[in-house]
Amino acid sequence: MKKSKLDIAFDEAVARVNNYLEPLQADLLLKLYAYYKKATQNNENPGSRKPLINAFKANALFQVRNISEEEAKREYIKLVDQHIPKS
Repeated sequence: MKKSKLDIAFDEAVARVNNYLEPLQADLLLKLYAYYKKATQNNENPGSRKPLINAFKANALFQVRNISEEEAKREYIKLVDQHIPKS
């Protein structure tokens, strides 16, 4: 099955995040986390050993609960384009 333009752009944005070496703000990381989980339909609970981190992640996931997979991909791409320069 051929990937859509959205899927290709999403995969490229994920690669940019994974290859970015500078620190990112915590609120941006939480948004990226939530959009990524929603976009990839990953419904597993946050798995940090620290309860406070799990609480922040759970809240971020709660905030994106009503958007579609496609919208999550678009929002993820938009955040990456705004905050991570292309190499």
